Amino acid sequence: VQLQASGGGLVQAGGSLRLSCAASGLTASSYDMGWFRQAPGKEREFVGGCSVSGSCIDFAESVKGRFTFSRDKAKNTVYLQMNSLKPEDTAVYYCAAAPRRSVFLDLSELAKPWRYNSWGQGTQVTVSS
Repeated sequence: VQLQASGGGLVQAGGSLRLSCAASGLTASSYDMGWFRQAPGKEREFVGGCSVSGSCIDFAESVKGRFTFSRDKAKNTVYLQMNSLKPEDTAVYYCAAAPRRSVFLDLSELAKPWRYNSWGQGTQVTVSS
């Protein structure tokens, strides 16, 4: 499994970025996908993701209403649309894939990092004030 994240960069506060994560070597119907971020000196944080069905969740309270998660299973790609960016959104953003081992899954389960066995290389997002 390979995950290639892209779309990061430098943006002013209030701006937008769209991250993409292209997956290869996996079947979209067998993997849930998540986005995590890690800021300098802070722990990795789950921000949101999408299940195999395409249902998505914006998990982190700090991003609710600003970040939108989506998934294109035909392209084996997940997206993170980030609007109204704030300096505190500055971090390296990682996409990750978690093999689905059950038919039903509460979306909150996507937040558990131990479920993920494949990680992308990360893409830097820097928001200037």
